[in-house]
Amino acid sequence: MDERTRADVERAEAAIVEHYPRLVRLTYLVLPPSMGRHRRVLTAHGLVQRALPRTRLRRPDGGLPAQRGPAPESGYDLVRQRALRLALAHEGQPGRGLPVLPLVWGLRLFPRAGGADELALDQALSAVPAPVRAVLGLWHLEGLDEDAARAVLARAGAADPDAAQRAAAQLERETGTGAAPLLSSGEFDPCMVQTRPTDLLRRRQRMRVVAVVAAVFAAGAAVAGAWPGTADRAGRAETVAQQALDPGRLLRTPNEQWADTSRIDFTAWPTRGRQAGDRKLLARALQVWAAPPPDARIRAAGGTSTRPPDHPPQLLYAGLIDAVMVVVFHDGERLVRYAEPEDATPTLHFARVDDADLTTGAALVIGRGNGWMRYLLAPWISEVMTRDLLMPAAPPHGLHVAPDGVTDRIPAPPAAGPGCGRWPVAQFRPSTRIVAPGRNTAFLVADLNELAPVHLTAGPPPSGGAPGEAAGAPALRSWARTACSLGSLRDAGVRSVNTWEFARQRLPEDGGSATWVCTRADTWRGPGSVTLQFVPPAAGPADPGRTAGRARNTAACGRFGPDVVGDVHWQAKSGTWYLLAAGSQEVGGLDATGGVRATAEESTLAAPARPDAPAEVVGRLRSGGSVRALQP
Repeated sequence: MDERTRADVERAEAAIVEHYPRLVRLTYLVLPPSMGRHRRVLTAHGLVQRALPRTRLRRPDGGLPAQRGPAPESGYDLVRQRALRLALAHEGQPGRGLPVLPLVWGLRLFPRAGGADELALDQALSAVPAPVRAVLGLWHLEGLDEDAARAVLARAGAADPDAAQRAAAQLERETGTGAAPLLSSGEFDPCMVQTRPTDLLRRRQRMRVVAVVAAVFAAGAAVAGAWPGTADRAGRAETVAQQALDPGRLLRTPNEQWADTSRIDFTAWPTRGRQAGDRKLLARALQVWAAPPPDARIRAAGGTSTRPPDHPPQLLYAGLIDAVMVVVFHDGERLVRYAEPEDATPTLHFARVDDADLTTGAALVIGRGNGWMRYLLAPWISEVMTRDLLMPAAPPHGLHVAPDGVTDRIPAPPAAGPGCGRWPVAQFRPSTRIVAPGRNTAFLVADLNELAPVHLTAGPPPSGGAPGEAAGAPALRSWARTACSLGSLRDAGVRSVNTWEFARQRLPEDGGSATWVCTRADTWRGPGSVTLQFVPPAAGPADPGRTAGRARNTAACGRFGPDVVGDVHWQAKSGTWYLLAAGSQEVGGLDATGGVRATAEESTLAAPARPDAPAEVVGRLRSGGSVRALQP
């Protein structure tokens, strides 16, 4: 337990009072964006308030004063270190609870919205780990140099401060914007917030809460006196809850708005379906969402909340799909699909879709059956085809779309197993009404058993942008090797998957040319997972090769961590075993240690080695840094 003298605590308390907005801004920046802005605001305030250390009340055993140690750190340095440590501890723990205080009921808090540059920086920050965000805060909010920032991070418990600083520098180069003025803007200020009605409990739960509040009020009234306005506040909360469940207040986007807006996502979808005016159906769907009956089936993609609506949502669709009445809502962050089979239990399916775009907001799964599914398409999709990823040379097939945007049935990908045999995907092309002719490139999406399909891309992550589309011939050939691995990503809340050949290697003993492939899956939450594959020359067109490495919650193979190294043991035709290693473009040399010792002054390495010899391979970057090989 971190206990300090009373003088230390008094200095820390003075620092918190004097620099409170600065500390809260830094803590807010470090906390995971996946928490949502409301929770981040409250948690940032709570952690800074918890950063005040305890006072040492007693001397050590023996009654002698404690020996004088190093010179005391400033009160500000102390509370900054403690707040950073607490904020870093939230990384990878989205379910970690809020501090007890501050406590807000009835409102959602969020900083003021910034411009396009602030939004781009916020999205970039959501894709990197907490220590990287901490580095940017220490550099630009605290004004520390690299040595000072490294020391602060180390004291706060960051695992690898040097790697965090390299990743932060890479992020700044990729975004191409000055982070300092943006991080000082209102977008990242949790002390200047806006409000809106918050998540409201179901009627029965609200009544229990009101009863508890009333009991507390009755017990404390003799001491503290009456609380003014309690009944009025409860009445206002009840009114807001009723509005969120009122079918007449559902948001309905006009049919042609998608062609006249700069925001191409689910907010631009018009309302469709023959039952869009059925108030009784819509009321049932909203009521089940707000208070699911005990027998209702509820599914949620990874990292998606199932909370009740806290404001009237947008209606996307209401109609009959294969004898099932379906209603789809969008609340600004999530898709919610209500399915009402005849004489059967209703189903709710939730999927997170915040920050969707032209490709990730192009479709949703409107119906699903045994071995098939249907999409509801965005209004900007002008061409729809299907193809099998395992047959890259085969032409795509056209797919009929009904006037309300619902497609014919599409074969669903096979269930998980050692092989897949086929992997159907949809190929979409956007309308020239929003994308200039010649630039409306076709793109692929795949069904991974969730409400929102996954966008498939191919190629190295370019500076400041996204990888290329996967509909071209080279990309299709690459995806033919990777397609069956998509099954392992089902129900994980995946937003997009990219595959790219990061290296080619001439094998020893005239063994031909092997390919090294990296496949990265990014989730709607932000974290990504990576799989490296070694593909020998004898592999068939759909042979994925051997797994050479895996990593979760990593920036590797992405735009903020494009450098990657992999290694495998390989046997030549002569029977000799070799350690093979390869790195991406910026890797200028490789070093193997452990059971194998070898060095190469290029991005590939081959050294004789026993098949069971352990080896640790490190790539030397041309920029001066290093990157370790991913492990299987």
